Amino acid sequence: MHCARDIPVMQNEDVIHLHRIDPARNMARFYRLSSAPSLFGDICVVREWGRIGRPGRMRIDLYEKGEEAIAARKVLLRLKRQRGYQDAVGES
Repeated sequence: MHCARDIPVMQNEDVIHLHRIDPARNMARFYRLSSAPSLFGDICVVREWGRIGRPGRMRIDLYEKGEEAIAARKVLLRLKRQRGYQDAVGES
């Protein structure tokens, strides 16, 4: 098992905020993707999604290696962009 400080983790500034807005379909969705170390040395990839302005849903996936977490984030980001999500303007 790895120590959390030995695993490359994306910092808070690497939180990804995406929006998918289509007024014709009354669609205003958000998707947030981030990573953080768990208490047990794993890496948590945290996904949050829902309607903009409302509480959303959350899913946390655990990965043993930082490289696995980074690869999973890239795949999720690519899939969301293919579905029409774009970077949220003014989000940090």
